[in-house]
Amino acid sequence: MTILLTLIPALAWGILPLAVARINGKPINQIFGTAVGTLIVSLFVVLFLQPNVDLKSFIMAALAGAFWIVGQLGQYSGYKAIGVSQTMPISTGLQLIGTSLIGVILFGEWASTSAKILGFLGIILLIIGSSLTAITDKADLPSGGTAARTKTIIMLILTTIGFLVYNAIPKAMSDSGLAIFFPESVGMIIMVLVYILFTKQPHVLKEKASWQSVIAGFIFSIAAITYILSVKVNGVNLAFVISQLSVVISTLGGMIFLHESKSKRELTFTIIGLILIVGGAITTTVI
Repeated sequence: MTILLTLIPALAWGILPLAVARINGKPINQIFGTAVGTLIVSLFVVLFLQPNVDLKSFIMAALAGAFWIVGQLGQYSGYKAIGVSQTMPISTGLQLIGTSLIGVILFGEWASTSAKILGFLGIILLIIGSSLTAITDKADLPSGGTAARTKTIIMLILTTIGFLVYNAIPKAMSDSGLAIFFPESVGMIIMVLVYILFTKQPHVLKEKASWQSVIAGFIFSIAAITYILSVKVNGVNLAFVISQLSVVISTLGGMIFLHESKSKRELTFTIIGLILIVGGAITTTVI
């Protein structure tokens, strides 16, 4: 059972991009369906477990959920623009770098000199790994593709701020774990509806692709819930590092199941980059 709890988050988060990419819809359809699916699962959590959470924690968790939508919408847009196998390593690397720096600056992690040295070495590995996975042969790009691809990477960098806030807020809260899962999902659905309202896309609520994407919310919920349980059993460090193996599953899955082609040179750089990202995750976490 312990092994399952450890591996399921990585498996589910690795499958999520593949499931979303197979749905013939726009990022807005996908993010709406994901939020709805997560809310449905969170209601069952509340019904069966009845976790307690105070008003302050509820509001902070809802805010975290709203910021998660920003990050995930950026990721979904990346899948559409440059593919899962390119988006996931870049996005994961950026999240790991940002989360590590926030831990040091705001929460005083890596207190000792040796921890700081190992931590920043891990960040260097993450930067190099993410950069290698982003390498693309110019011959594979359509006319104007370089500019569009650069724009997508900049978008991923900016929207990663949403993931960083989502990860940082729970660290500052007294309540955590399954208790904040429902308020986070409330924040997610509110943020999505606000985005739909401001972008004037009410038709999204009726489209088939939006409701097909509810399965993405179920997959995300499985990953999130089992990750919380894994943290209790294995501790934060081990649970987090193993969960990052999801980037390997989604990247290779994008090439195998979504038929995202890469040249031999691109594939070599991608595999080396993935190894460095996983190595960087281990170095920055288990210190």
